[in-house]
Amino acid sequence: MQSLEEIRFWSRIMKEHAFFLSLGFTADQTKLIQEARQYIVIFEQIEEQAANYNAQTSPEVIRQFNNQVYQAAASIWAFKRKVLGLILSCKIISNNMPLLVDHISREAAYFAKRLKELNEGKLKPLPEAIIKENVFFLRIMADHSKFIGHLLDPSERKLVEQARDFSHDFDQLLFQAQDLDSMRPQSETVPLLEQFLDQNRVSVVSLREFKKTARELIEACKIKSIIHPLLADHVYREANHFLEIIDAFDEHLVSLQL
Repeated sequence: MQSLEEIRFWSRIMKEHAFFLSLGFTADQTKLIQEARQYIVIFEQIEEQAANYNAQTSPEVIRQFNNQVYQAAASIWAFKRKVLGLILSCKIISNNMPLLVDHISREAAYFAKRLKELNEGKLKPLPEAIIKENVFFLRIMADHSKFIGHLLDPSERKLVEQARDFSHDFDQLLFQAQDLDSMRPQSETVPLLEQFLDQNRVSVVSLREFKKTARELIEACKIKSIIHPLLADHVYREANHFLEIIDAFDEHLVSLQL
């Protein structure tokens, strides 16, 4: 069931990535637009297929489905890296920022790797997983803050300033997480990990509420930006997903002490 939950969450994210990429290409880049749209269809089909499976589904069927989704995740990762290469080599002019394309390709790589681990049953030990997952998601949250700051209209000075503050906060949390990672395995103590999760949770909750407010303001047309309403909801859902991971890790740590 864990792989199904991952697929249900990340297949929607991948579908939306393809949609955002398609919007960022210029009108003459028809081949890239078409390729992006093909991924929308692929991940919509995966979503539909995942909805038909449950805890009673044969493990072998789930394993084969995981392999199918892994191939799709690896394929969209390759497409995103191709687009990034075209942008960085100035072979195309795109409204897709290079960091955004790199960001969504990192998420595709994470998704594919996660499926592979679940399929092979080769999951990281809990202390290592806590640190590694937080390093990954803290960078994602820092990126989101930067994107929001750049996509808001410059006249929205207060919101732009808030986004920059979040960017700085998550950069610092990321550096701390990377330091903790480099100190492994000696840093893998329960007190350190508990404090690590508590500190990150406070900042993620704050960012999630900022994203929620921004989403509501965008949907109500109360602020000036070039942020698509779906993108506002997209980054909110990812913050919520990170909080669920933090809470799950916290519960595991508590259970170890009982």
